[in-house]
Amino acid sequence: MMHPARFIYSLLLYLLLPLVFIKLWWRGRSNPAYRQRWLERLGYINSAVSSGSHFTSGQACICLHAVSVGETMAARPLIERLLAVYPETTVWVTSTTPTGSATVERLFGQRVKHSYLPYDTPAAVQRFLNTVQPRLMLVMETELWPNLYAACAQHQLPIVVVNARLSERSARAYARVKPLIRSVLAKVALIAAREAQDAERFQALGASPTQIKVLGNIKFDAPIPTQVKTQAATFRQAWGGRLVWVAASTHQGEDEQILQVHRQLVRQFPELLLILVPRHPERFNAVVALCEQAGLSYQRRTECAVLRKSTAVLVGDSMGELLLWYACADLAFVGGSLVNSGGHNPLEALAFALPVLSGPYVDNFQDLYPPLVQIGAAILVDSPEVLAHHLSAYLANSTERQQVGQRGQQFLAQQQGVVERLLPELDQLLKAKN
Repeated sequence: MMHPARFIYSLLLYLLLPLVFIKLWWRGRSNPAYRQRWLERLGYINSAVSSGSHFTSGQACICLHAVSVGETMAARPLIERLLAVYPETTVWVTSTTPTGSATVERLFGQRVKHSYLPYDTPAAVQRFLNTVQPRLMLVMETELWPNLYAACAQHQLPIVVVNARLSERSARAYARVKPLIRSVLAKVALIAAREAQDAERFQALGASPTQIKVLGNIKFDAPIPTQVKTQAATFRQAWGGRLVWVAASTHQGEDEQILQVHRQLVRQFPELLLILVPRHPERFNAVVALCEQAGLSYQRRTECAVLRKSTAVLVGDSMGELLLWYACADLAFVGGSLVNSGGHNPLEALAFALPVLSGPYVDNFQDLYPPLVQIGAAILVDSPEVLAHHLSAYLANSTERQQVGQRGQQFLAQQQGVVERLLPELDQLLKAKN
C-alpha cells in the first residue's frame, strides 16, 4: 500500500508534469537538446541505448544515476572499475540533463548503455525498471526519489547511495517532509557517505546507523587522462610561455567580475591569458558579449585554430574540456562561488597542482574547502578586489605557486582509494541478489 505522503507527492508530480515539459520546451530555445528524447523522461527507453548498441532485456545489469556533468565526472572512476571487474555485466548510466547525457557519451561511448532517468512518477519508473531489469541501483550523491526507491523495493533491487552527501540546507529542506524521506531511506541497502557529518545528517532524517558507512569522497579518485597532459603541453608551448589563469564553471553575474579582475591584472602582466569557462553552454554567447563590452580581445575555443598573441581571453565554449584548461593553467578560480550558487568541485584543479581561489559561496563543498584553506592550498575571497590581489601575488611568485600547488596535490593523494573501499560492498550486494 502506498505511503500517504508518497501518494500526495505522486499526485502533485502528475499535476506538475505539463509545466515540467513546458519548461523543457522553453529551455530548448537556447539548447535544442532539451526538446529531444521526451519519451525517455516518461520511462520509454527501449530505443534509448548509447550509440545504437544492442541491449537484451534480462541480461545482468548495474544501473548508475548521475544527474549531470559534475556527478558523471565524479562517477567516472567507479564506472571504469565496474566495467573492468564485471566485464559480462551491462553498466547502464542515466542522466537528467542534456549536458550530463553528452558527458556520458563522450567519456564512455558504446562501453555503457545510457538514457535519461524518467521523471519520478510510479508508471514511468516501473516502465524503466521493467525494461532495464538491473540487479543493482547506484545513485550518486543526494537523489532521493520516493517512487523510484519504492519501485526498486518492489523489484527487490538493492539501492546504494554513492558518495552520499547532505548539506545543512538540504537536510533542513528534507526535514520538512521527514515522514516521506524516512520511508524513502528505509528502502536503501547502503548509504556510502562522504564523511561523518553527512552520515549524521542522514541518521537525523531517519536512516539507520547499520545502513551507513563512511567511505570518503569518490571525487578524490578521478583519473587524469594522459592525453590531457600531452595536449596541454602542446598548447603551452604554442602560447610561448604566457602566464595563464582559468576561471572555471562560472555563473551568471560572475563573469563580469572575472573580466573586471582580468582587466586590472593585464596592466601588471600584459601577456596574461584568461581562460573563461562558463558552466552552462546556453550562456556562451552572453559571455562573449561581456568580453566585447569589457574591451578585451577574445577568441572562442570552437573558432580558435591558433591563439593570437594579442588575445586576452579564451572563451571555453566547448564541452568536456575543463580538465584540459586546468592542465594549461598556472592558477585556478573555481566558479559558482562569487554568486550564491554553492560553488563547484576544486579537486580537478588540485590534481594539476594549481593554487585554488574561490568566492565565499561554497556551501556544496563544505567538506573540502575548510581543510584546503587550513593547509594553504585554497583561498576564499569575498570580492573582485581581493581576488585580484591574491592572483597578482601568485602570478608574481612562481615559487609560492608551486609550493601551494604541491600542498593541494598531496592532500588529494592522501584521500584517494574510495572506489576500492566501495567495491567489496557492491560485490556483496550483487552476490546476495544473484
